[in-house]
Amino acid sequence: MRKYETLLLLSPELATEGREEILTALTAVIEREHGSLLETDHWGMRDLAYPVRKHMRGYYVRLVYTGAGSLVAELERNIRITDGIYKFTSVLLEEATPKAEEAA
Repeated sequence: MRKYETLLLLSPELATEGREEILTALTAVIEREHGSLLETDHWGMRDLAYPVRKHMRGYYVRLVYTGAGSLVAELERNIRITDGIYKFTSVLLEEATPKAEEAA
């Protein structure tokens, strides 16, 4: 299993319930693709360096999870079709951990 991080920029117009619905749906995608969510870090409302969809503020959330590469593809597909998410980026944090036989 590899460890990934996805940073989401959510609409500043979303209420707390709307943000939680989006995060619940993304968590369900991670679990459905046999991954596990390790951490959800709410950075909160932040000023942006440039306007994004005519807004100068956005709500940031960071997700840290483990899974296969297909999980990231499916998660990003769901992010693209979800209203309220303006931007996102996913990065690989750690390579797959070696098995006991390979390490010896």
